[in-house]
Amino acid sequence: MTTLLIALASFFGFIVAYRTYGAWLGGKIFELDDARPVPSKELQDDVDYVPTKCSIVFGHHFTSIAGTGPIVGPAIAVFWGWLPALVWVVFGSIFIGAVHDFGSLVVSLRNDGQSVGQIAGRMISPRAKILFLLTLFFSLTVVLGIFGLVIATIFEAYPESVLPVWVSLPIAVAIGILVKRGSGQLLPMSLVSLALIYFCVYLGAYHFPIRLQFENVDANWINPKTVWTMILLVYCAIASVLPVWLLLQPRDYVNSQQLLLALALLVTGLVVACVSGTADLMASAPAVVTSPPPDAPPILPFLFITIACGAISGFHCLVSSGTSSKQLARESDALAVGYGSMLLEGALAVVVILACCAGVGMSGNFDGEAALALAASASADVESSSDVSLVSQQISPQRQAWEARYGGGKKWKEFKLTHMVGAFIDGGANFLKQIGIPGKMAIGIIAVLVASFAATTLDSATRLQRYVIQEIGTTIRIPPLANRYAATLVAVLLGGWIAMQPNAEGVRGAGGLMLWPLFGATNQLLAGLALMVILFYLWRRSKPIWFVAIPMAFMVVMPTLALGWQLFDPEQGWVANYGSKPLLAIIGLVTLSIQVWMVAEGVLAWSKAKGVLESTASGIQTDSTLRNEGGRSC
Repeated sequence: MTTLLIALASFFGFIVAYRTYGAWLGGKIFELDDARPVPSKELQDDVDYVPTKCSIVFGHHFTSIAGTGPIVGPAIAVFWGWLPALVWVVFGSIFIGAVHDFGSLVVSLRNDGQSVGQIAGRMISPRAKILFLLTLFFSLTVVLGIFGLVIATIFEAYPESVLPVWVSLPIAVAIGILVKRGSGQLLPMSLVSLALIYFCVYLGAYHFPIRLQFENVDANWINPKTVWTMILLVYCAIASVLPVWLLLQPRDYVNSQQLLLALALLVTGLVVACVSGTADLMASAPAVVTSPPPDAPPILPFLFITIACGAISGFHCLVSSGTSSKQLARESDALAVGYGSMLLEGALAVVVILACCAGVGMSGNFDGEAALALAASASADVESSSDVSLVSQQISPQRQAWEARYGGGKKWKEFKLTHMVGAFIDGGANFLKQIGIPGKMAIGIIAVLVASFAATTLDSATRLQRYVIQEIGTTIRIPPLANRYAATLVAVLLGGWIAMQPNAEGVRGAGGLMLWPLFGATNQLLAGLALMVILFYLWRRSKPIWFVAIPMAFMVVMPTLALGWQLFDPEQGWVANYGSKPLLAIIGLVTLSIQVWMVAEGVLAWSKAKGVLESTASGIQTDSTLRNEGGRSC
């Protein structure tokens, strides 16, 4: 029952936080006002700026920020034990991540829906705008290179997920057209669409798993991962330039319902497993791992960059200020979309932690002999014993499953990202089996869930990268980059180039996964810089800042320490191993330099900023603006 109590306490904490802390931020600090004009109406173009119902924007925003982040991060971080991961997810979501997402959304709403990078130029300094845009550019390039490969790997490992993921796209387009024409109600159509997708899950699991196979070709270049990645990037290029109402909004709305249904099934299965005694978190995994592999990075600060989405993620400020702020029809919706979505993502991360720890061994679906051997090599008590049965008596079957994936003396460099994601898919499927869902169908549901949300991150990131490249083109006066089609082409070509970087064995399509450590550090540094912009917004209006200042300092220091360790560690650092890791070293050094420069810009501007309003997005401050904002003009 301990497992169930942990889950319920976490969910209850999120609900209380939304009703109290979130309400305080919305009412007392940001003073949300539905009478204030919003960008979606002031700048409506029916391509990017589209006034939209709160429920639809919530679906888009949540599925865009969620992606595989709250799945992959916790699935890796439980390597250090479930307790540190759980504490960071719960408290990080409430006091850091949700403040970051909500603040970014509100600040963008009040600046014509512009990105945090553009706003930084007025809040801090003109140089800060260029620095922030470059940070966004590098971060999104890494995202495009990685997440395309993550989806491709899922397609390869779980071919039953391919059919339902691709079928969902024409369904979403049909819904978008019907709703735009006023020919149907969104909720009933999306529920029918959800039923069709689950029917395709059944078809994919039992009849039509789709596998790519190639013969008489160079496997280093043409293999399932590289081909799927290229197909996905072509799709993202098309999705990036389509009007948001045609694909992005209906697809994300249907996916949000898919996630809510999957979460309901997972929680129901978790409850049944806990009541029946099948799921036991305490017996399945250590709360804190005391003897990690010697080559593993230290839990401090790496816990805070490994779990990004699910606690706080810099990518979220791009969604808040890149797409969601252009769609909200009124300011009060920002609380549910900005603060509420982050808490729901935290709830998903809690479920992932429990699935990866309490769920993986519930059905005995693991390599028992390998688990025993790994456990034996890690146990000082039985290290000198050759009696495998003695090891079996000391370790429960559930713990054997966890050891097979995360423990047993395995070196850190031997851990595979897809292997850890598989821990959630298998553990989540075990929860679904508890409520009578057949094994193949259960695995198909969870695999489609993971792939679908990775796809929402990928195409949203492509659209956001298009915005960033257009902003850079406008700022440095390169007209071709300001064109949305040219900017999209640059975005996908760079993402594809990153993804096609070879690994140490020369295999193409593995380079993006090599960049996962860099993604965590750059992503969290971006979050710290976004919090700095929010801090300046409040400071210029003489508002309280402590609740932003503390998270900002934390999210600047921890990623900086982690990135410094990754760059300069004498044995494993990217600089020390430049010959084999040049891309990691170059992007890491550039990102760290930009971040230090950005902080310096903030320090220089700080003393002159309090109570002094920045210029508006149009460059003009009116008397009514000043009265509403309660400050004085520059």
